[in-house]
Amino acid sequence: MGALVVRSLQPLQYEPANSAEHLVTWYAGRMWTLWVLLLGLPLVSLVSGCAALRYHWNRDPALSHDVEQLLDLTRRRVALFLIAAVTLAAGVILTIVVLHMMAN
Repeated sequence: MGALVVRSLQPLQYEPANSAEHLVTWYAGRMWTLWVLLLGLPLVSLVSGCAALRYHWNRDPALSHDVEQLLDLTRRRVALFLIAAVTLAAGVILTIVVLHMMAN
């Protein structure tokens, strides 16, 4: 994703953009690399994050108490949290659409 941004910052004849273009075309020419990039790397991040959370959950008794308090607060304020989550999602989607429109 960073190569896509660097590629669009300046003309392709200049060096950072040229190298980024080579990287983008390399990924585009090999379908398996897109699978690794789009599925494999997030999966590795998810598994390692879950392992880290489980490690800390077993070692820190205050963490389970804090999570119980958070869940209690969430149950009491579920409508407010739902509105906040939808508003945040709308902001993220709007940002992606604006960046996509600026790229074209």
